[in-house]
Amino acid sequence: MQIAPLNIPELMTRFHEQGYLVLPDVLSPERVNRLNTAIDEVIANEPETLAHNIYNSVERHAEIASLIDEPTILPLIVNLLGHNIQLHISHLTIRKPNPSEAKTASHSFIDWHQDGPHPQFPVIAGLTATYYIKVCYILSDMTEPNRGNTKVIPGSHKKPYNPNHKDVRQQLEGELQVCGKPGDVFIFAQNLWHAGSPNQSGFTRRQLFLGYSPIWMRPIDYHTASKSLLRDADPIRRQLLGQISENKFQYYVPEDAMVPLKSMLLSQL
Repeated sequence: MQIAPLNIPELMTRFHEQGYLVLPDVLSPERVNRLNTAIDEVIANEPETLAHNIYNSVERHAEIASLIDEPTILPLIVNLLGHNIQLHISHLTIRKPNPSEAKTASHSFIDWHQDGPHPQFPVIAGLTATYYIKVCYILSDMTEPNRGNTKVIPGSHKKPYNPNHKDVRQQLEGELQVCGKPGDVFIFAQNLWHAGSPNQSGFTRRQLFLGYSPIWMRPIDYHTASKSLLRDADPIRRQLLGQISENKFQYYVPEDAMVPLKSMLLSQL
């Protein structure tokens, strides 16, 4: 299976309007199977829990690391966020059935929020800019709601918005649950209001979130990428792993040769 080339200008318009996108059939069934096999190997070494939250997951298995520079998705991210970017976070989430909505140490569900640090990103006239974008690879059957789906408020990233409550278990006006099948991809901006709903079904949710941010921003997973991740990395992956120069000033003002992702900008094509 090969996905048709993405219509990047059209997707950019939709993303800027809604703050999120759902892209079908990005990963083949074979790729989904390989990723799930890799995840089985990872969680075999983890304590039993209703909710796994594994950060820096690209470090845990080469199959997961293969998503860092996923060629179907990367040109879209470059054109949404700019070419001077890096991997910001890689977060594996597994949510087992939890119909009683029991709270767990690793968060079986997450209330309404915008992503970001504490204290939060600057807010100007009630708005927070888009500092990073997350790509969620759906690896289990999320075609129906109430399976631990991500909830979003479309358009809430571009207008002053403060929900009248933060409890994910209570419905907000305009909310929707993002649904998709294994191999689909969900992309959203960090300043979009979103939440992780409880898994009230008999299905286990599996999703991999890879986030991208400007290279001058400190990533969440590590201060410096490990030697194992950098080993045999080509220039694009080295950039995405935050290795462009020994001179850190050039993280702010890189030379073109340091940021090969620039070649993916539509204005450069």
